[in-house]
Amino acid sequence: MPLSLKNKKIIISAGGSGIGLATAKICLSKGAIVYICDIDNRSLVNIKKHPLNNKRLFAFKCDASDEDDVTNFFDRIKKKTKKIDALINNVGIAGPTGTIEKLSSEDWEHTLKVNVISHFYFTKLAIPLLKKNKGGSIINISSGAGIMGFPLRSPYAASKWAVIGVTKTLAMELGKFKIRVNAICPGTIKGNRMVRVIRDKSKFLKIPKKKIEKEFISMASMNCWIYEDDIGKACSFLISNDGERISGQTIPIDGNAIRLD
Repeated sequence: MPLSLKNKKIIISAGGSGIGLATAKICLSKGAIVYICDIDNRSLVNIKKHPLNNKRLFAFKCDASDEDDVTNFFDRIKKKTKKIDALINNVGIAGPTGTIEKLSSEDWEHTLKVNVISHFYFTKLAIPLLKKNKGGSIINISSGAGIMGFPLRSPYAASKWAVIGVTKTLAMELGKFKIRVNAICPGTIKGNRMVRVIRDKSKFLKIPKKKIEKEFISMASMNCWIYEDDIGKACSFLISNDGERISGQTIPIDGNAIRLD
């Protein structure tokens, strides 16, 4: 029997593009009702043209690093539903590239604000809705950088390790409420973000972009890119009834990454 998310209500932060949008589409295809937010107006305009908009897909503008914006987003959701089945904390930025002594305090703080503190804002407001549902799933999108070191990307690595710590702690706190909490650690995702990461690393090291790209792919023993849909499929499984005994786990989807350097 195909995996079903029929009528499951799912919140996805930064759902306007990339992993978030791919996950939203997969969940919709399996029957879910999806509430997404994004800071990018262009992405939201395109999503509002989706045939399921205002039926099973609802999109709102929200700066995930602004607590008032996140509170307003949840207030709008609560006008449509009193409970949810899942939260996917997907929002995150790549942060700056460089050795730590050359990075600014502002860049460090901004990376942690978006990649860690935003998860706190969303999770704090989602838990009461999950409790009303008598269970559900929280999925935190970490990274391969959350289980390894990542040269030239120290604030990003720090933020993604923090996500793992929060995940493990929440799973312990929320298990008695039948709320499962897991972290997914994507490997080298083919998409616009990696284009920017490769560009910045190429500029910093003065190495051709093609060489940097090959090095990123070779970091996995399967010598492959990871695709946004790979992450969406994993999220849909964890949200489904098939994943109802999985909690507190760190799940790499990375083609067996053996290094990040």
